[in-house]
Formats: sequence, structure tokens, C-alpha cells
Amino acid sequence: MSVIVTSFFARRATSLPTGLVFGAILGLAFGGVALAASLGQSPWIDQTNSKVRLVSGTLTSDDSSAIYAGVQLRMEPGWKTYWRNPGDSGVPPRFDWSGSKNLNSAEVLYPAPHRFADVGGTAIGYKSDVLFPVKITPERSGEPVKLTLAFDYGLCKDLCIPNEVTLGVALPPNLGQGDARLLKTALAQVPEPAQTDTLPRIVQITAKLDGPTPTLEVEALFPSGATGTDLFVESSEVIVPVPKALGPLTGGKQRFTVTLLSPAEADAIKGKPLTFTLVSNEGSSETNWTAE
Repeated sequence: MSVIVTSFFARRATSLPTGLVFGAILGLAFGGVALAASLGQSPWIDQTNSKVRLVSGTLTSDDSSAIYAGVQLRMEPGWKTYWRNPGDSGVPPRFDWSGSKNLNSAEVLYPAPHRFADVGGTAIGYKSDVLFPVKITPERSGEPVKLTLAFDYGLCKDLCIPNEVTLGVALPPNLGQGDARLLKTALAQVPEPAQTDTLPRIVQITAKLDGPTPTLEVEALFPSGATGTDLFVESSEVIVPVPKALGPLTGGKQRFTVTLLSPAEADAIKGKPLTFTLVSNEGSSETNWTAE
């Protein structure tokens, strides 16, 4: 079989572009990945009022390079999907890379989300188009990577509809820039770790967890003139209610409160790591904090 395949491509090499020849060989080696994968990009797959695809590219900065994939979800008007903390209702997306080959890790990054009014309360997520950047680390550098993703996500308008799709793409060792521009745009929307000399950042978190109405109160600083300012809080161990703003942005400052439903809920977050995500049109940041 391998002799026949090699002979075939030797005869066709003069009429097929080099990238397509390599992509077809790579597809056969990995069990039938589509020819479109030769460009590091999967075809769009239609789902309920949406479509999904994988993109990829090599990003270079400060004399170092890294391979990134991207899970791009495009939704019809009026539909939305969810962040890793979906808010009062909905389900977070799930990324399963276990079917991949020569993959050591796939770190999914989340662009800054927004809040939406929902029949179940407040939802946190995305509308229109979102691309989740994924940092790819091969098990063996210098060898091709086959990405296979089982992607589950909720798509909601008036009702929430679960969706499941399997995507695949082959990444050659010399992937090149590929969809680098698209990936850089998405990475620029991912919140950065908060710094003491940059905005936005949290100034103070006050935990009032022992009274009959336990709360977390947060004071934040945003760039002057920022719009769309908001705060989201999450934990991998406990459910945290959606914060509420205590007033508009004034002089670059804004306060938020998280009202916990009961003393038992307050006890549940003590000692648990929480992530506070500030968002605005002028940038976003994340702060890790633990309630003592």
C-alpha cells in the first residue's frame, strides 16, 4: 500500500501544489484527515443555527514561536453561547482532545465574555462570532500533530440547545503562519494576569461572609473613558453568583457586589481559589484570590 501511494504522488507531484501533496500524505498517515487539513484548517461544520471549524497557525514573538489552534464558532443573529462560567443558566463549552495524536497538551484560552439577559436570569458568554485560542504542545517536536476535537457547546436564543461536533485537522511540522492574524486577534481578547501598574485591576476585595447576608464587595479601577465595564467571578470548585455593579463607572472607579444566597454558600467558598475577571472595551484582566 505504501509503495502504491508513494508511486501515485510521485506521478502527480508536478500537477499538485506541494502543500496539498503533503496534506494528502499526512491525511493517509493519520487515517483519512480531509485534504483541507493540509492548510491547517478544517471545513466549516453546520450545527443548529451555527457553524464551527478549526484553524491553526504558528505565532512568533521575541525570537520564540508557538503553535496555536483555534476553535471558531459563528452564530446566527440572536443566538449566543457560554463562557466557562455560564452565569445563572446554560452550560459551559467542553473541549475533548483525547482522540488526538502526538499531542502533549491543548490549553484552551477564553476571550473576555459579556453578560446577557436570559430567561433564567443573567447569562455570561458570547454572541455572533467567538474564537477560542488553543496553545498546542506536541509530544514529539518536529513531527506532525493530528488534532481531533469533540466539542460540546450550548447554543441559546429563547431555549438552550446542546450541540456536539467532532472536528479534525492535521498540523505539519512546518505549519507556517496559517491563520496567525485571526489567532492574534482572538488572543488579544483573552484577559491578561492583573498587574499593579496596568488597568483594569482590582483595588480591594472585602469579604463579609459571616453575617445573615454574606457578600463579596469589589472595588476596581478601569482606564479613563472605558465602556462596557464589568466583573465576573468563578471557581472550579464552587458555584459563584453573578456580580452586580453598585453604580456606574465614576472617575475610573467602579464597585461590584457578589451576594451569596446563604451562610452555607458563604462557608463553601472559604478557602477556595476564585478568579475575578474584569472586562472593558479598553482591555481585560484576571486576578486570583482566596477567601480566608
